[in-house]
Amino acid sequence: MSERSEAVGIDDLLERVRAGLDRVEAEEAYRALQADEALLVDIRYEALRARDGLIPGALVVERNELEWRLDPRGSHRAPEATSHDLRVVVVCNEGYASSLAAASLKQLGLHRATDLIGGFQAWRAAGLPVTA
Repeated sequence: MSERSEAVGIDDLLERVRAGLDRVEAEEAYRALQADEALLVDIRYEALRARDGLIPGALVVERNELEWRLDPRGSHRAPEATSHDLRVVVVCNEGYASSLAAASLKQLGLHRATDLIGGFQAWRAAGLPVTA
């Protein structure tokens, strides 16, 4: 008989995951992007990007490809995935899926991975640059 861990709801999981992240506000993410101190990774699906626009300078990686594209040791890595020391800020639409995605990147050894509080919608609400 195998021992099973107790099931956890998504709200509890999100709280646990976020406790291990140094989450950033939109203005901080913008400054880090401008200073070339972080790689912003937009994981929103195409329909949202088409509807709302893009963050200039952000790398677009669909969520289902994220780990393969960001693993510095991976055979399918993006050219930007240069090191496990890379500061990655994951951006989703509202800041929920990005927390889970950043936690997954941390499990790959990207110890500085985090996410944008409020996601793309917070970025846009802050009046930060967006392209069509």
